[in-house]
Amino acid sequence: MAEKPTAAFVLSLIGGIFVILGALLWISIGAFLSFLSLGIGLNTTMMGVLGLIFGLIVIVGGVMMYTKPQQHVMWGAIVLILAIVSIPFSFAGLLIGFILALIGGILGLVFKPAPAVPAAAYAPPPMAPPPQ
Repeated sequence: MAEKPTAAFVLSLIGGIFVILGALLWISIGAFLSFLSLGIGLNTTMMGVLGLIFGLIVIVGGVMMYTKPQQHVMWGAIVLILAIVSIPFSFAGLLIGFILALIGGILGLVFKPAPAVPAAAYAPPPMAPPPQ
């Protein structure tokens, strides 16, 4: 396969970065709440850590879609599922990350490689015999 799901890769990569940024926001809020000695600080931090893991897996899924295009359906489904699951864990990837990862996962699922052209199609036409 010469073609690769480039659009799915780029959107999943950018979406995963935004999911990580949203998770870092959760982590910083949890650290601030823990600093204030409120009981919900640790829970908020743990939600941010889960969002961080989901964002990393979305990025890995995008890279794997690009490096192994024959497995695009599996990695597209992983990116799509983790984009949806990341909604409460990273402020939905600051909303734009959720949307980009969602579109990237869908593009990974529906990617259709170009049909293989048989080698005979590239062969030069047969030469006519020389005149006698």
